Parts: sequence; C-alpha cells; structure tokens
Amino acid sequence: MRESDKPTTNKSRRQFLKTSLLGGIAAVSLPSLSFAEKAAATFSKAQIKTSDLDEITADELAAGLKSGKYTVRSIAEHYIRRIKEIDKSGPAINSVIELNPDALSIADSLDKELKEKGARGPLHGIPVLIKDNIDTADNMETTAGSLALLGSKPVKDSFVVKQLRAAGVLILGKTNLSEWANIRSTHSTSGWSGRGGLTKNPYALDRNCSGSSSGSGAAAASNLCAIAIGTETDGSIVSPSSLNGLVGIKPTVGLVSRAGIIPISHSQDTAGPMTRTVRDAAILLGAMQGVDHEDNATENKKRKAFSDYTKFLDADGLQGARIGVVRKYFGFLPQVDDVIEKSLDVLRKKGAVLIDSVEIEAIGKVDDSEMTVMMYELKAGMKKYLEHRGPGTKMHSLKDLIEFDDKHAKEEMPYFGQELFLRSEKTGSLKDKKYIDALAKDHRLTRKEGIDAVMDKFHLDALVSPTDGPAWMTDLVDGDHFLGGSSQLAAVAGYPHITVPAGFVFGLPIGISFYGIAWSENVLLKIAYGFEQATKVRKPPRFLQTADLTV
Repeated sequence: MRESDKPTTNKSRRQFLKTSLLGGIAAVSLPSLSFAEKAAATFSKAQIKTSDLDEITADELAAGLKSGKYTVRSIAEHYIRRIKEIDKSGPAINSVIELNPDALSIADSLDKELKEKGARGPLHGIPVLIKDNIDTADNMETTAGSLALLGSKPVKDSFVVKQLRAAGVLILGKTNLSEWANIRSTHSTSGWSGRGGLTKNPYALDRNCSGSSSGSGAAAASNLCAIAIGTETDGSIVSPSSLNGLVGIKPTVGLVSRAGIIPISHSQDTAGPMTRTVRDAAILLGAMQGVDHEDNATENKKRKAFSDYTKFLDADGLQGARIGVVRKYFGFLPQVDDVIEKSLDVLRKKGAVLIDSVEIEAIGKVDDSEMTVMMYELKAGMKKYLEHRGPGTKMHSLKDLIEFDDKHAKEEMPYFGQELFLRSEKTGSLKDKKYIDALAKDHRLTRKEGIDAVMDKFHLDALVSPTDGPAWMTDLVDGDHFLGGSSQLAAVAGYPHITVPAGFVFGLPIGISFYGIAWSENVLLKIAYGFEQATKVRKPPRFLQTADLTV
C-alpha cells in the first residue's frame, strides 16, 4: 500500500495511510540515511558508467545468452557491480536491501543447464529483483523492511518465487520498500524502512519514489536488474512505476498467488511486474501467474489466465479499441493534464474510440470502507502469516509487532509512528458486521455499480486516466505530499491496472493508466503495448541532485 493511497479520500492513503536481531540491528549492512546523503552530495554523474546492458530487454538478454555473447554469470556480475557503483555509492539510490549471496553459484548452474539442455523459456537466466515482503526459503531475509523479522526464515518459497525459479529466473536480491508495505503509519514517508533506510528517486535524488514498491521501482529504472517485482494493495505497483518511468501491472486478485507474501488485505493484495517495457511485463506476468491450492482466489472459476501474454501484444492494438476517459481523476495538476491530453490524442490517432468522459460514482465514496476492510484484514492476515512463518520468529501477531516497535522505537520509529497498526489491533474478527458491510459496499460500488457497469454501458475495452502526479520532495518530517492518482478504483475492486510511461513534467516521469474488468490483462496489455509503441517516451534517469526546472 502506498502512502498516497491511505484513505480517507483518494488524495489521502498518503495523507491518511497519510491521506543479526536486536543485537543484530547494529550489524545490518545497509547504508544509513546520512551515508546516502553524503554519497549523493559528492558523486559525479561522470562516475556512472554506461554499458550495452543499459535499458536491455529480456528478449535481448535471452538472444545474447543463446548466441554466447553473454553468460548468466556475466550478466549477474554486471548487475552486482552496478548495484555497488550506483545503489550503494555514487548517487546511492539505496533500492536494494539485500543481494542474494548465492546469486553467482546459481548463475553458474543456469549456465550449465543452458549449455546442456537449452533454455527453460524466455526468462532463463534473467536477473530479477523482488520486493522484501515476498518469501524466499534461501539465504536471504524476508522482512517487509522491519527489524522485527530479521533472523527468522520462511519455511518455503512463496508461490511467486516457486514459479520464477521454475522459469529459470535468477533471483538477484531483494528490494527496499515502505516498511510493512506502508500500512504502519498515517504519516509515513514512502520508501523508508527501519531495516533498509530511504530509497531515492533516480530522476531527482531529493524526490520520492512513491511506495510501497519503492525499491523495485528505483532499481528497475536505474538498470540494476533486467526486471523487478512489486506488490500492491492500492497503488503500490502502479504509483512507483509511474514515478520511476516504468511499466507496472497490478493484476486481477487471484491471477497471481498471494501465498508467502506478507499481507495487508487479502481482498486487494497482489504481486505484479515492474519493468521498462510492456513486453517484458507481459513475459514476466505469464511466468508469475498460476493456480495455487494455498490461495483460493487463484481457483476462481471465472479466472482467465495465460502462460504467454506476449501473444496479445500488437503495435496496432489501439485500432478500434473503445476506451472510457475517467475525468474525475484529472485536474490535480495542469502539467499532468497536458501530458495525458497529448496521450489521448495519440490514442485517437492510432484508431482508438474514446468515450470522453465516463462517470463512475464510486470514486471518492469508498475511502472509509476501504480502510475499514484493510484494518480488519491486516490483523487477521498478519496473524495467519506469522503463525506459518517458521522457526526463529518471535513475532506471532500484530500485537507482537507493535510491542517490538515500541521497544525499539529509536530504530523503527525515528520519523513516524504506528497509528494504523494500533487501529488495526483494535478491530474484531472477520465475522464482524462492520467488516462484512464495508467489504460488501466496496465490491458493490467498485465492481457491479462501478467498473462493470460503466464498461458494459459503453461497451468499453478499458478505462484511462493519469496514474499519478510527478515525484514529490521527500519529507521525513511531514511525510508524503500526494497530489492525486487513479489507483483506488481497480485496487478496491481487485481488477487489473497497467501503467505505461506517458511523458515528463520538469524531467519527472508521468504514467498513463489503463484498467478494466476482472481477468482482462490480455486486453489491457494489447492497448498498453499499442500506446507504448506509438510513443516510446521512456528515458533512463540522469541521477540529478534535484529536478531540472528548465525542461
């Protein structure tokens, strides 16, 4: 959950969500905020080396592996070197919370397999960074950025990681995040965690990456990996993707298993791709999806999934597409509106039929009910997750986490507190009428009377709006400063949402969002790819000290 989506009002999960072990805490080997600030203040952009792997796609890497131009090990060594040069020194983006200590030995085994048996598929040997709330049963930690979980190990891989390993993906490391996926405080700063410190936006180092998948966004944007994975409850994939100039996919809840992912809300949580191109996102989505008997949402009888989403990619995919413009999500910044208006012109020129505009009554009416649902589900879901965490953890409930934070407030709460944890702890069971009524309201307004109704009325293939505003100045005193965004409707409905780079405001990336009915990822990918191929506006970051207000 990104801080900007903390309800109450869509303007606020940034203003309302706003709206080692302790002898081992000192041994956490990640740069402190002061170190990162010092490094960023002294580095020269000339120190950032260029290579033929900058902006490279998964297809290009696969072709290089097949031809012998690259080995899995040489690719992994390149990214590890770049992480050391850019993430841990130089501009000190601080997006990677931990490198996989076994990465190079795994790379060697993948090289051996490639030579003897051939590639498992399009992702064989491709390095990925995953968010630090996704379980891996290996020599890495899974902590959601909290010191409370250091030293306790999950007993098995999350289903997502199991799928990735089966596809031959090289898990290079874990990324930093807004601690507990930004569900701890009403005044949090996105991209900060007690374990990892602060992640910075590579387009302007004094600005925020958004959250909660901050590290995945900054890492993929900075070419520290080929592809990355984030998680979202409301905005936590699409917002950092938008602010970091990426393609991000928040899938339909149930397309990708939630088993083994530290939870907020089982009604809204999902993992998804964060990549530099639509095609890479499509490839990754196909590998991640799957039916998992430990997650009943993946066994939905209406579930429509594909192992290969690239077959839907069409440069002429906008021709004849009917797209509804959701104007209620416009108007929070004139420069953003300008970018999106130009994008709408592209859609029209490429043959899309725009219905401008469509009204969705749910917008702005589910803030309180969404928060109620999350508060109930957080307490229940965290208890269930921690009970199955495995040996070594002393945390068994949300109450335990609250007590840990209080005991270690200097390390865990130097800038903001745990107001939402405390509120969640006061909730009752999932049988409470208050929870049941709030969930029913959310689904009725966002699904039947919301997205489903408007798309059926106008025979639409997708809805479109700005994803978010430009990156704001990081403020550890007052927390995030969120202007507006369009993540809530699809998030509360549990429906798919894709953001694609659309332009820039003062050199800061702006994304455009396409979202629609459940299980329509294939349709949205076709539209997103058509837009991307018609525009190709993504530019890699320049690691500026501050935004260039002359552009």
